[in-house]
Amino acid sequence: MTAVPPLAEPPSLEAPVPTAAEQALQEPQPKETPKEVKRPPKILVKELNAWFGKQQVLRDIALKVRAQRVTAIIGPSGCGKSTFIRCLNRMHELVSGARMTGMVELDGTNIYAREIDAPQVRRRVGMVFQQPNPFPSMSIGNNVLAGLKLTRTLRDDGAEAVMERALQQAGLWDEVRDRLDTPATSLSAGQQQRLCIARCLAVEPDVLLMDEPCSALDPIASARIEDLIHGLKSHYTIVVVTHNLQQAARVSDRTAFFLAGELVETGKTDRIFTSPRDTRTEDYITGKFG
Repeated sequence: MTAVPPLAEPPSLEAPVPTAAEQALQEPQPKETPKEVKRPPKILVKELNAWFGKQQVLRDIALKVRAQRVTAIIGPSGCGKSTFIRCLNRMHELVSGARMTGMVELDGTNIYAREIDAPQVRRRVGMVFQQPNPFPSMSIGNNVLAGLKLTRTLRDDGAEAVMERALQQAGLWDEVRDRLDTPATSLSAGQQQRLCIARCLAVEPDVLLMDEPCSALDPIASARIEDLIHGLKSHYTIVVVTHNLQQAARVSDRTAFFLAGELVETGKTDRIFTSPRDTRTEDYITGKFG
């Protein structure tokens, strides 16, 4: 009687678990609409590494930033959040001893290519800092126009229109329209931060980066900035660094969690906060560390 050969073991049905970088590049998630699936990202980051001297602060970051969406960058202090967004508009290279490798694409163009002009990148990708930083020797109106004057792109006959548009977008026009010639330092901290946002908007950027924009503000001023973010996202792509998890949940469409220089997880904000895939994300969100 012929012996029956043993049956081969069936192949494993378990697929390998993708890394955070692979998840970021494989997104969008199935729940996203077909329109979002077909739309290319505004910013595409691949294999981004960054150093200050010999200290590496970012490791192999891969992330898609959706157009006309708010992306929140969360994580404990020192995890590389601020360094990451500074790499998105080439401000990281302004620090002595700083360097980076990898690729950052804006509308499909590598902003670190040799032929790309760094100041032009910073015009297209504006930055709002943690502390309000209006120019103290300038009036409110001249603060708004400072970027255009610096780049010599301001037309004399268009200055008033640009000023009003930017201040309207920043929700500040009605509060300062009758005192545009007064020093910017006469404004409250919250008004100064909105003035800095207006200064960015005056040069008509494509992307607005915000590095802890409410950390130095009181709750009422912070709420004004959050309302402003909601209003601006229909016109701009916004990336917000924040330590405030409640703020991230309120203002953002997507969230990326950084830890020790690595991107742990990214996705739609409601999923990140309700059903994170990585236990480290859950531990941070639930307050076990950070």
